[in-house]
Amino acid sequence: MKTVTDQLANYAAYHRDPRNIATHFIGIPMIVVAVAMLLSRPALGHVGGVALSPALAVTLLTALYYLRLDLRLGLLMAALLALALAAGQWAAAQSTGLWLTLGIGLFVVGWVFQFIGHYWEGRKPAFVDDLMGLVIGPLFVAAEAVFALGLRTELRTAVEARVGPVRRRDLSTA
Repeated sequence: MKTVTDQLANYAAYHRDPRNIATHFIGIPMIVVAVAMLLSRPALGHVGGVALSPALAVTLLTALYYLRLDLRLGLLMAALLALALAAGQWAAAQSTGLWLTLGIGLFVVGWVFQFIGHYWEGRKPAFVDDLMGLVIGPLFVAAEAVFALGLRTELRTAVEARVGPVRRRDLSTA
């Protein structure tokens, strides 16, 4: 199994333009919430207030994968996925029209942000070459947020040793 450094470096290689990373901070959470919403139906009952749905299964499997990659980032991701699952379950309890509008709307707009970012990057999305990019994308955004807070510098250094730092933009030419 690849390490967290392997996975983040592979994904980061497609994301060195700060504008692309910024669009991912918007688009990826929208997509994650949208997937949680769309997979929250059908619910096959409830246990402890949690709907037994495809969204729950995907959330648990994804959180376990993140935890296996890195405990600290995995715990952060588990909490964020739980919030997405809660939003998904809320949406699934609404009318079918509202549930679909929210889920499909967030999904489409989230991908628009992604593709704008990759236009600026001048490179295709990571998932085109490796479908694991769809799973690593949310972890990448969380890791970038953690790095921006000055945390996990050893992980950031290891990733940047493989793919280089985020390119800095000259604002005078932007």
